[in-house]
Amino acid sequence: MVVLDATIVNIALPSAQRELGLTNGNRQWVITAYTLAFGGLLLLGGRIADLVGRKRTFVIGLVGFAAASALGGAATGPAMLFGARALQGVFAAVLAPSALSLLTTTFTDGKERARAFGIYGAIAGAGGALGLLLGGILTEYLDWRWCLYVNVPIAVVAVVGALYLLHDAAGHREASLDVPGVVLGCGGLVAVVYALSEAESRGWTSPLVLTLLLGGLVVLGVFTWWQSRARHPLLPLHIVKDRNRGGSMLTMGLATIGMFGMFLFMTYYLQNILGYSPVKTGFAFLPMSLAIIIGSTQISARLLNRVPPRFLMGPGLLLGAAGLFTLTFLGTHSSYAAHLLPGMLLLGLGLGLTFMPVMATATTGVAPQDAGVTSASVNTAQQIGGSVGTALLNTIATTATASFVASHLSRAARTGRLTPQEKTDIVNSGVVHGFTVATGWAALIMLAASATAFVLVNARAPGSAETGRTGPGAASA
Repeated sequence: MVVLDATIVNIALPSAQRELGLTNGNRQWVITAYTLAFGGLLLLGGRIADLVGRKRTFVIGLVGFAAASALGGAATGPAMLFGARALQGVFAAVLAPSALSLLTTTFTDGKERARAFGIYGAIAGAGGALGLLLGGILTEYLDWRWCLYVNVPIAVVAVVGALYLLHDAAGHREASLDVPGVVLGCGGLVAVVYALSEAESRGWTSPLVLTLLLGGLVVLGVFTWWQSRARHPLLPLHIVKDRNRGGSMLTMGLATIGMFGMFLFMTYYLQNILGYSPVKTGFAFLPMSLAIIIGSTQISARLLNRVPPRFLMGPGLLLGAAGLFTLTFLGTHSSYAAHLLPGMLLLGLGLGLTFMPVMATATTGVAPQDAGVTSASVNTAQQIGGSVGTALLNTIATTATASFVASHLSRAARTGRLTPQEKTDIVNSGVVHGFTVATGWAALIMLAASATAFVLVNARAPGSAETGRTGPGAASA
């Protein structure tokens, strides 16, 4: 539900815009309201899970998320839809860390843990692509509102399963709530996520974007200082100072930059350049989703107990970078089978190899009272990476497109009068040029993620004698 809702409304957005009268200026808030609340409140949600119990917050998160989804589906105007999406983000910030920390505390046996995180990693990685497929089907054959209503039956099944199958402690009283840390941490994250989301439309040099970004970073700096002195810190610094946990979180953030950028560009490329319908666009992402699932459940889950995590993360991200690199050769008339599919399969397989060991390594060896906030930190890295990827790569793409179109139109105008078709061809070529330039940068960022995993993550295989006692997260920086 949480990963699905980051992408499922993308394909539904044009229909919602027409029906509710959203403007081009405010339509982005359908996406931003969700990511802003989700990314900004994750640390608080993780600490609440530690305080009152993960099963309880999991169920509360499910019920609240479903109610917010139903409210959004019934929206009668822009404000109601934006508010519902923000409310979804609030409950997602409670739901996501409690779900991951439940896995962390439930599965302690090596083989069971590897299998559980393999399934979780497959869902986390493939959920975005599956959201595009489901969004296309629901929008084309039912109504855009069902992209939100669909969460209600999913939540009902999950709540019933949680009540009957999940077992968890009531909570940890020693995990006190750090109120100044909540204000500083959540405030700083909200400012940074908001700045990154506004950079798409306003540009990176906008005074608002720069003020929010710099102000948010300053507040996060004060938050870090406070965490070193607080009696019960919101985010105990030993969690991120551990080189394996910190390295895994940094790897996750960098990898997500490339993944979210690819989703954005390929969705526009398939629909606006190749003329795919929403459903056909969704199906085009299906092989990548299957590759993520295979890489996570059939390769990573089977090898995690036998090889050090970096030997899954590093090569996986190299595969992902290779997949992105192949997508830099796209043109306005590229075929799906010959030009898109190989790159998407490589990227999917690489991400499948990566997400599962990243999540398992980042959450292993954590004290029970810190499981929720550690899980929230992993989710925060993923969310910030997605926001950075969308804003940064979109800015690179639009800048490259504008430069390409301006120079080619100017050159063509000097040789004679342009026909409307020739202008359209130049604009389409410029759009694809922007996509390929940005995808090239995404490939470089994915290479940086691979280097980060190889250099920082030095945990041994969980099945080895040493890590059997201490866990992958035991080696400190």
